[in-house]
Amino acid sequence: MAWLSAILLGAGCLALGYIIGVRHSSCTFISNRSSGDTETIIVDGKKRKGVKQPLEVERLAEILEDFKMVLVVRNDLKMGKGKIAAQCSHATLGLYKKLHNRAPKALNRWEMCGQVKVVVKIESEDDMLVLQERAKSLNIPTHITVDAGRTQIAPNSRTVMAILGPADMVDDVTGGLKLL
Repeated sequence: MAWLSAILLGAGCLALGYIIGVRHSSCTFISNRSSGDTETIIVDGKKRKGVKQPLEVERLAEILEDFKMVLVVRNDLKMGKGKIAAQCSHATLGLYKKLHNRAPKALNRWEMCGQVKVVVKIESEDDMLVLQERAKSLNIPTHITVDAGRTQIAPNSRTVMAILGPADMVDDVTGGLKLL
C-alpha cells in the first residue's frame, strides 16, 4: 500500500511541476520576445532608438489580482449597434496591441480574470478626453479609437476609449458612468 501512495504522490508532483513549467515558460517566451516597440531617447543631445520601458500596470499585475477592461462609448455620436460593436472591437484590439509587448503580465492577469469587459457611455468627446487624462494621471493605459468616417460618422471622430487595469483603479476613472 505504501508504494501506491508514493506513486500517487509522485504523479501529483509531476503534474503540478508540468503546470507550473508550462505557465512560466510561456510567460518567459512572451516577455523575452524581441519587439519592434521602440521609442526615441535623447542621450547627450543625440537621438537614439531604445526599447520602450514596461508600463506601470505591468508592476501592478504582479501584486493585484482583479483586472478588467472598460470600453467608454460616445453616446452623442448616435452610432448604430453594429457600429458600436465594431468600434469597441477596434478599441479592445488597439489597447491589446499596445500592451502586448510592454505589459504582457497585465494582459495575462486580465485574461486569467476571464477578460472582463464592461461597456459604458459618455456624452461628449471632451468628457472622454478628461477621462483619458485621469487614467494617465493614475498610470493606467488607454486607447482611443478614431473612426475613418466611411459609414455613419464624420472622419477622425473619437468613438470609443478602452482602459485596462486593476478593477479598483479603473473604477476610480469610469465608475461614475452608466452602462450602455
